[in-house]
Amino acid sequence: MEKDEKLMEKIISLCKRRGFIYPGSDIYGGLAGTYDYGPLGVSLKNNIKNSWWKKFVDGRNDMYGVDAAIIMNSSVWKASGHVDTFSDPLVECVKCKRRFREDQLKEKGKCDECGSLVGEAKQFNMMFQTQIGAVEDSSATVYLRPETAQGMFVNFKNIVDSFHPKLPFGMGQIGKAFRNEITPRDFIFRVREFEQMEIEYFIKEEDWQKYFEYWRDEMLEWMDGVGIDMEKVYELEVSTDDLAHYSKRTIDFEFDFPFGRKELYGLAYRTDFDLSRHNINYQDEESNVKLIPHVIEPTFGVDRTVLALLSSSYREDLKGEEPRPYLSFKPSVAPVICAVSPLLKNKAELREYAEKIYGILKAEFGRVMWDDNGNIGKRYRRQDEIGTPWCIVVDFDTLGDDTLTIRDRDTGEQERVHKDKIVEYIKERLN
Repeated sequence: MEKDEKLMEKIISLCKRRGFIYPGSDIYGGLAGTYDYGPLGVSLKNNIKNSWWKKFVDGRNDMYGVDAAIIMNSSVWKASGHVDTFSDPLVECVKCKRRFREDQLKEKGKCDECGSLVGEAKQFNMMFQTQIGAVEDSSATVYLRPETAQGMFVNFKNIVDSFHPKLPFGMGQIGKAFRNEITPRDFIFRVREFEQMEIEYFIKEEDWQKYFEYWRDEMLEWMDGVGIDMEKVYELEVSTDDLAHYSKRTIDFEFDFPFGRKELYGLAYRTDFDLSRHNINYQDEESNVKLIPHVIEPTFGVDRTVLALLSSSYREDLKGEEPRPYLSFKPSVAPVICAVSPLLKNKAELREYAEKIYGILKAEFGRVMWDDNGNIGKRYRRQDEIGTPWCIVVDFDTLGDDTLTIRDRDTGEQERVHKDKIVEYIKERLN
């Protein structure tokens, strides 16, 4: 796939202009690798997470949700291997002293900034290290978690003792993780603070291939359902040489982002590595045999999902005098389901009627916006740009026959619907 830098620039500009995503600490010059989500970005993220949780946790009877602490006993990370192995190759330019990941240099052995030679690579541990408590010594050293997985592994025994689940069963978690990236890049794709949606599915060893394929299909189904362009999704079988230290098999689901094809999600067979390292086993009640379950791990990045959806849904309608940019989100994930407007903001009777319609829809759907700023054409363009599927307008005909104008985002077509049927109209299309 060819890179599309102009598309990326348009997406980044739209995100800041319309309140999706802002650079972190922006008024102080920013902080590399950090971003703040504005009102529309928060809504989009929550819709993604709610969709994921509904399918993979609430929609199943073999899954247990957890929310583990971000700061954990440092012994967890020693046992899991992160203290010794969670590192990237770091190189430094001999001239300008800029630092880079060796495996991400545009030209091997040369600085991306000034073209000079770089020094020998050194392993750089990406975990954020800090101190806990009042005394700063080695016993007080802790780490911000670099992944959410270990929080589930260390709670395995708690779930078994509380709920007595039978294999196979899983644990699901949505939460923040932190990685001290050497060179954060590509907007929210590679950042230092990010959010994961992750599953650890515990199985018997002999069943791993069956459940690996099962979870592969489940992941693809959710991607399609949430609105990711499946023509831009590819599966990469990770070679044996490139597998993580805990994995026996991994598939990376890659996506054609505007800046190139990059990893979107991962599916790994972690064997019994993690539970073994934490000295945790499982008593099979049926056979009365102790065993160490093996694990299939589907992992999804929330921020990368946001970026994939923005990339999948960005459109430009070229029919008019100037391009009409819009985001063709599925209604189920769109930050705003519908916007309500009076045709003229200064006509009291139109405004009063529109406020009643807004109140009804807001109570029913939540994600409803009031918009009376500017003329109706400007409102349509603004709502199109943030991905609102339907604009509902109260006009003078409404006062006579109680019908509302509903405009479709993607086609621009309008139809009239009676006020008593407006909730049903939207519900049908949401479902």
